[in-house]
Amino acid sequence: WAPMPEISRFFGIVIQMYPLDHLPPHFHALYAGADALVGIRPVALLHGSLSPRVLALIVEWAARHQEELLANWDRLRRGQPAEPIPPLE
Repeated sequence: WAPMPEISRFFGIVIQMYPLDHLPPHFHALYAGADALVGIRPVALLHGSLSPRVLALIVEWAARHQEELLANWDRLRRGQPAEPIPPLE
């Protein structure tokens, strides 16, 4: 077990990635006690459930930061720290 780095936070949504997590490349979105897995390419809900409004915010953010998310996925797979990604504003 390893702590999950927080890579962004906006509107009460916390975005995290586990080091050495399973494929496909994805991140975890936590909001109001719910945890959803969101794929990076394509940006899509893989598991979990969030309100349509919250999911729309996460998808918009992830689409804007797809390359940074993939770079963080690769960094974590190599044992390097993730870089913070700017929040949705």
